[in-house]
Amino acid sequence: MKGQRTRWGLGMAGLLAWRNLAHDRSRFIVTLVGIIFAVVLIAMQIGLFLGFSDSTTNVIRHTRADFWIVAKGSQNFEVTLPINEREIYLARSVPGVAAAEPLLVQFGNWKRPGGGDESVLVVGTDLNTGLAGPWNIVAGRLEDLRRPDAVMIDLVFADKLGVHEVGTTVEILGRRARVVGFTRGIRSFTTSPWVFASYRTAQHLTGFPETDTNYVIGTLAPDADPAEVRAALVAALPRTDVYLSEQFAARTRDYWMFTTGAGASVLVSAVLGLLVGMVIVAQVLYATTVDHLPEFGTLRAMGAPRAFVYKVILGQAVLSATLGHLPGILLALAVAKASEAGAAVILIPWELAVGLYGVTLAMCVLASVVSIRKAMDIDPAMVFQR
Repeated sequence: MKGQRTRWGLGMAGLLAWRNLAHDRSRFIVTLVGIIFAVVLIAMQIGLFLGFSDSTTNVIRHTRADFWIVAKGSQNFEVTLPINEREIYLARSVPGVAAAEPLLVQFGNWKRPGGGDESVLVVGTDLNTGLAGPWNIVAGRLEDLRRPDAVMIDLVFADKLGVHEVGTTVEILGRRARVVGFTRGIRSFTTSPWVFASYRTAQHLTGFPETDTNYVIGTLAPDADPAEVRAALVAALPRTDVYLSEQFAARTRDYWMFTTGAGASVLVSAVLGLLVGMVIVAQVLYATTVDHLPEFGTLRAMGAPRAFVYKVILGQAVLSATLGHLPGILLALAVAKASEAGAAVILIPWELAVGLYGVTLAMCVLASVVSIRKAMDIDPAMVFQR
């Protein structure tokens, strides 16, 4: 009895599963290619969704602000209405507020040095506090933005804006500006690139009234309760909306990703990628099982229990998922790395890479479960029919 258990054990099932897959190399390669394609397709679509989601809150997440004061009814970071500068002083008077400062965000018209116009988003920040401003600076220094008419742009949009070296002179809304540095990886969810400047320079370039601003951002005292301070700010500034940084980031992300339909289309593509991947995997694994029906009939004729046949088929699924996922995710990571040089970044965090193996395994197992019935219904007598 012990010998029978050994004969039909897990090790034998795994060996037969491998031999079934590797016996026909052409079929095995087709199976792996199908799984690899499914893994890459799913990773790309989900990675695009994560990348778009990340870019919607890029600037918000890279500020050191604890709270945001915005115009009443503002739904996102890029498009807002002016608020009066007196809101800054009102905010500073609220107990628990450590600092408050203005932040300017305005659309502008950028005239390329070689001709042609581009829409840009000018971001003006207080360079003295460093609560906001450019990051990942790869050319120039942050202090260079203190120069009159100085701006910084990202290398991702260098070609689009027609600027390839520090010192290039351009026009923004008909006013002279000089590029004093470049950043790397600061993408915009809209088609308008970010242009960073000091607060006063941004006011000058956009013609924004000195008595107004777009945002008031600030920090809390170390021992302050965020919810209590926010409630106090709401009471003190009834003409505005007040959000903690996480709340404003979530509001902006939800607006661009769901309200506008842009994110919903990417999400639908991700779901479709998952479904297409499942169909591909199910088809190739089902075909593999059907092609080996005579071998399963032989096992049944030799007295192999049903559980052993289950192990063989599920073993094929596990091997296929493992061998298909590894090159698939490596290829997807390579594409994601290459996307860092483009305007649309693909994000594949390690959690997605690991989780996608579970998805691949589940797809392969589900596809195998469908084919198990076919293998179980086979008549062992067919082995002797020639």
